[in-house]
Amino acid sequence: QVQLVESGGGSVQAGGSLRLSCAASGYSISRNCMGWFRQAPGKEREGGSALHFNGSPRYADSVKGRFIISKDNVKNTLYLQMNSLKPEDTAMYYCAADRGWCQVWSLRTADVGYWGWGTQVTVSS
Repeated sequence: QVQLVESGGGSVQAGGSLRLSCAASGYSISRNCMGWFRQAPGKEREGGSALHFNGSPRYADSVKGRFIISKDNVKNTLYLQMNSLKPEDTAMYYCAADRGWCQVWSLRTADVGYWGWGTQVTVSS
Protein backbone atom coordinates (compact mmCIF):
# COMPACT_ATOMS: atom_id res chain seq x y z
CA GLN A 1 0.00 0.00 0.00
CA VAL A 2 1.42 3.35 -1.08
CA GLN A 3 1.56 6.03 1.58
CA LEU A 4 2.89 9.56 1.18
CA VAL A 5 3.17 11.60 4.37
CA GLU A 6 4.00 15.28 4.17
CA SER A 7 5.47 17.41 6.92
CA GLY A 8 7.16 20.76 7.37
CA GLY A 9 4.32 23.13 6.67
CA GLY A 10 3.57 26.11 8.86
CA SER A 11 3.20 29.86 9.02
CA VAL A 12 5.91 32.22 7.83
CA GLN A 13 6.25 35.85 6.88
CA ALA A 14 6.76 36.94 3.32
CA GLY A 15 10.36 36.50 2.25
CA GLY A 16 10.85 33.57 4.57
CA SER A 17 11.61 29.93 3.86
CA LEU A 18 10.17 26.53 4.61
CA ARG A 19 11.23 23.01 3.77
CA LEU A 20 8.59 20.38 3.12
CA SER A 21 9.22 16.66 3.34
CA CYS A 22 7.30 13.73 1.91
CA ALA A 23 8.10 10.33 3.36
CA ALA A 24 7.07 7.49 1.07
CA SER A 25 6.28 3.94 2.06
CA GLY A 26 5.25 1.06 -0.16
CA TYR A 27 6.74 3.07 -3.04
CA SER A 28 10.27 3.55 -4.35
CA ILE A 29 11.04 7.18 -5.13
CA SER A 30 14.35 6.20 -6.70
CA ARG A 31 12.51 4.48 -9.55
CA ASN A 32 9.64 6.88 -10.06
CA CYS A 33 8.86 10.48 -10.82
CA MET A 34 7.29 12.60 -8.12
CA GLY A 35 6.04 16.10 -7.63
CA TRP A 36 4.63 18.79 -5.40
CA PHE A 37 1.22 20.28 -6.06
CA ARG A 38 -0.69 22.92 -4.17
CA GLN A 39 -4.24 24.12 -3.73
CA ALA A 40 -5.10 27.59 -2.53
CA PRO A 41 -8.51 28.35 -1.00
CA GLY A 42 -11.13 28.62 -3.70
CA LYS A 43 -8.76 27.54 -6.44
CA GLU A 44 -8.02 24.34 -8.30
CA ARG A 45 -5.10 22.15 -7.38
CA GLU A 46 -2.07 22.94 -9.51
CA GLY A 47 1.30 21.43 -10.17
CA GLY A 48 4.31 23.32 -8.91
CA SER A 49 7.30 21.09 -9.41
CA ALA A 50 8.26 17.61 -10.53
CA LEU A 51 11.35 15.47 -10.16
CA HIS A 52 12.30 12.88 -12.73
CA PHE A 53 13.62 9.60 -11.36
CA ASN A 54 16.98 10.55 -12.91
CA GLY A 55 17.05 13.65 -10.72
CA SER A 56 16.07 16.28 -13.28
CA PRO A 57 13.65 18.91 -11.94
CA ARG A 58 10.84 20.79 -13.59
CA TYR A 59 9.12 23.89 -12.22
CA ALA A 60 6.00 25.87 -12.93
CA ASP A 61 6.68 29.51 -13.71
CA SER A 62 5.02 30.54 -10.45
CA VAL A 63 7.75 28.90 -8.34
CA LYS A 64 10.72 28.82 -10.70
CA GLY A 65 13.83 30.38 -9.15
CA ARG A 66 12.38 30.22 -5.63
CA PHE A 67 11.57 26.56 -4.96
CA ILE A 68 13.89 23.57 -5.18
CA ILE A 69 12.65 20.00 -5.42
CA SER A 70 14.98 17.20 -4.37
CA LYS A 71 15.00 13.71 -2.93
CA ASP A 72 16.95 11.33 -0.75
CA ASN A 73 16.73 7.85 -2.19
CA VAL A 74 18.14 6.27 0.96
CA LYS A 75 15.50 7.88 3.16
CA ASN A 76 12.89 7.41 0.42
CA THR A 77 11.87 11.02 0.98
CA LEU A 78 11.01 13.88 -1.34
CA TYR A 79 11.69 17.49 -0.36
CA LEU A 80 10.62 20.95 -1.38
CA GLN A 81 12.78 23.87 -0.29
CA MET A 82 10.69 27.03 -0.57
CA ASN A 83 12.50 30.35 -0.48
CA SER A 84 11.38 33.95 -0.92
CA LEU A 85 7.86 32.96 -0.01
CA LYS A 86 4.99 35.21 -1.04
CA PRO A 87 1.44 35.51 0.33
CA GLU A 88 0.20 33.98 -2.92
CA ASP A 89 2.11 30.81 -2.04
CA THR A 90 -0.39 30.20 0.76
CA ALA A 91 -1.97 26.82 0.05
CA MET A 92 -2.23 23.20 1.03
CA TYR A 93 0.80 21.44 -0.43
CA TYR A 94 0.50 17.86 -1.63
CA CYS A 95 3.11 15.29 -2.44
CA ALA A 96 2.32 13.42 -5.67
CA ALA A 97 3.62 10.22 -7.21
CA ASP A 98 2.91 8.49 -10.48
CA ARG A 99 2.21 4.89 -11.39
CA GLY A 100 5.43 4.24 -13.22
CA TRP A 101 5.40 6.12 -16.54
CA CYS A 102 6.48 9.49 -15.15
CA GLN A 103 3.11 11.02 -15.92
CA VAL A 104 3.46 13.39 -12.99
CA TRP A 105 6.15 15.18 -15.03
CA SER A 106 3.26 16.87 -16.85
CA LEU A 107 2.29 18.73 -13.63
CA ARG A 108 -1.34 17.93 -14.43
CA THR A 109 -3.45 16.70 -11.53
CA ALA A 110 -5.14 14.14 -13.77
CA ASP A 111 -1.80 12.41 -14.28
CA VAL A 112 -1.05 11.86 -10.60
CA GLY A 113 -1.33 8.29 -9.40
CA TYR A 114 -1.00 8.77 -5.64
CA TRP A 115 -1.57 11.73 -3.33
CA GLY A 116 -0.38 12.55 0.14
CA TRP A 117 -2.70 14.08 2.74
CA GLY A 118 -1.17 17.52 2.42
CA THR A 119 0.52 20.06 4.66
CA GLN A 120 -0.62 23.66 5.08
CA VAL A 121 1.65 26.58 4.24
CA THR A 122 0.55 30.08 5.21
CA VAL A 123 2.55 33.15 4.20
CA SER A 124 1.64 36.46 5.77
CA SER A 125 2.51 39.86 4.36
